[in-house]
Amino acid sequence: MMESVGVYGFCGCKAKNKMKCDSKWEIAASETAPTSAYSSPARSLGDTGITPLSPSHIVNDTDSNVSEQQSFLVVVAIDFGTTSSGYAYSFTKEPECIHVMRRWEGGDPGVSNQKTPTTILLTPERKFHSFGYAARDFYHDLDPNEAKQWLYLEKFKMKLHTTGDLTMDTDLTAANGKKVKALEIFAYALQYFKEQALKELSDQAGSEFENSDVRWVITVPAIWKQPAKQFMRQAAYQAGLASPENSEQLIIALEPEAASIYCRKLRLHQMIELSSKAAVNGYSGSDTVGAGFTQAKEHIRRNRQSRTFLVENVIGEIWSELEEGDKYLVVDSGGGTVDLTVHQIRLPEGHLKELYKATGGPYGSLGVDYEFEKLLCKIFGEDFIEQFKIKRPAAWVDLMIAFESRKRAAAPDRTNPLNITLPFSFIDYYKKFRGHSVEHALRKSNVDFVKWSSQGMLRMSPDAMNALFKPTIDSIIEHLRDLFQKPEVSTVKFLFLVGGFAEAPLLQQAVQAAFGDKCRIIIPQDVGLTILKGAVLFGLDPAVIKVRRSPLTYGVGVLNRYVEGKHPPEKLLVKDGTRWCTDVFDKFISADQSVALGELVKRSYTPAKPSQLVIVINIYSSEHDDVSFITDPGVKKCGTLRLDLTGTSGTAVPARREIQTLMQFGDTEIKATAIDIATSKSVKVGIDFLNY
Repeated sequence: MMESVGVYGFCGCKAKNKMKCDSKWEIAASETAPTSAYSSPARSLGDTGITPLSPSHIVNDTDSNVSEQQSFLVVVAIDFGTTSSGYAYSFTKEPECIHVMRRWEGGDPGVSNQKTPTTILLTPERKFHSFGYAARDFYHDLDPNEAKQWLYLEKFKMKLHTTGDLTMDTDLTAANGKKVKALEIFAYALQYFKEQALKELSDQAGSEFENSDVRWVITVPAIWKQPAKQFMRQAAYQAGLASPENSEQLIIALEPEAASIYCRKLRLHQMIELSSKAAVNGYSGSDTVGAGFTQAKEHIRRNRQSRTFLVENVIGEIWSELEEGDKYLVVDSGGGTVDLTVHQIRLPEGHLKELYKATGGPYGSLGVDYEFEKLLCKIFGEDFIEQFKIKRPAAWVDLMIAFESRKRAAAPDRTNPLNITLPFSFIDYYKKFRGHSVEHALRKSNVDFVKWSSQGMLRMSPDAMNALFKPTIDSIIEHLRDLFQKPEVSTVKFLFLVGGFAEAPLLQQAVQAAFGDKCRIIIPQDVGLTILKGAVLFGLDPAVIKVRRSPLTYGVGVLNRYVEGKHPPEKLLVKDGTRWCTDVFDKFISADQSVALGELVKRSYTPAKPSQLVIVINIYSSEHDDVSFITDPGVKKCGTLRLDLTGTSGTAVPARREIQTLMQFGDTEIKATAIDIATSKSVKVGIDFLNY
């Protein structure tokens, strides 16, 4: 693979005396300086791929790369969640009306079913069978021996966050232990939503609705790295939502950003305030934390026949209390992750500016499920639980569904026990496995707070249930405490708690107790749909967030003039009498650097030979901003920038070609365009964070 090689000035400088380079410049390995402890990509090249022509500079050139907006009739947003998913849409001619998808068949008692579980079922032949409640119910009804042949997957989205070396070939494990390609599963799921949405739109319109009329928006956690975002985009291409040639048809939205966009539109009757500073919507802080929320949910249930939400075409009433420059924090607590973003509102337009890079971690409600599983292992033995999951996968799913509905009943002031039904096959299999009863296991386990009821249920004391929440909630509070130490965050006026896990009264109480004296804590009504509605608004106006923060430092490796005393001796390379420093990190953008939408990083490169048709440049990243060399600790190769020069040159190939590359870091994904300066022709460019 060809590596980037630079010959002008020092990385990031505005050097006036740019030095001329030979476009056919080749480095033989034997001419290098003594080998350093690190393997140097620049040094081992037989043929240098490129030579940068320009030093670092960032230009704010908002107009030069704004592609012509394709006109879409409707925006459809898919909130692809870890535990539940759904879609909503808005017609571009009626942007103030957001329609949430048709109600799903099935559902659990006490669980709102405006979204459907993120569960997928494949036949034994690995063909798509069903999604959501339909997948779960069909799997549940299968004969236990037959169920072992079917591939049932749930909560698989977290794999994209937890896999360090994510590729197009990454596998997922189904409930029966069989492996299946993650890309296939994500594509199946997105294709399902595409078909459901187009069918609903066609039914509404009374005629066939074309996919080309739709702008699609897919939500992802803000803390996801570039490979996971690219993976989601590839899955969407495979599902037919958009194509690489028409990439603008699909937008990746960051979940807390979407929530933020929606929250700024809130009216007073659309929110519940937890803090005791003021009463909003008739609820004061002296009420039980969950009480106002319960009343609000009742109000929503009564009005659930209407799936259309009106969004004011103005900034919501909440902002009447905000002054220019006021800050707020959005805490998106979902099934898999908790995502935090800090925004500042710009009045009067209501544009948003990100003040601190997105942070968070795997502190979603799944953590409570893991604690329950650990508790079961403690009572019945880890060996039994592992075997039960493999031998009776459908019964394990049933058990976790039973736990889910009781988990939602946990509350700080609850006094009566919570009963969790054990599937018959659990009781039966345990007796065969151990030779004694489930009741015997409970008596011997020394777990005092879980009892056996004669109706075949585990009886958990409220304290026992609350204990399952504690590790996850403690992680969220600790992360928030760290964030509040940052100067950019210490003066936030509001904290918006959103996402499915925000419905948990235990989390509400913990956040209120820890931060109620620092800011006003607000929960939007129908909190589980906040991201979905915000994603639709983002699709209607992707430019609403004007400034973001870069999560990482990005750059490439280049050569610079060697300076005695400044550069390490092991980086010295002598070529044709000129002394060069290898492996210099040419920084495009720094971690937590503020970057405006449309702001471009410009670089110019020249092929090593005039006849060269492809330039491949390795991109490096780091969590630190004080990076000098690509060999520094913490610097990783994270992707490639590929310039395809075929078809850009005229009949006469100039002896020296300059390819100007423009990179954009202010959007939800990193984008690049390029142009051949000699011919003014566009150069095909690709940034790849998955297959490098």
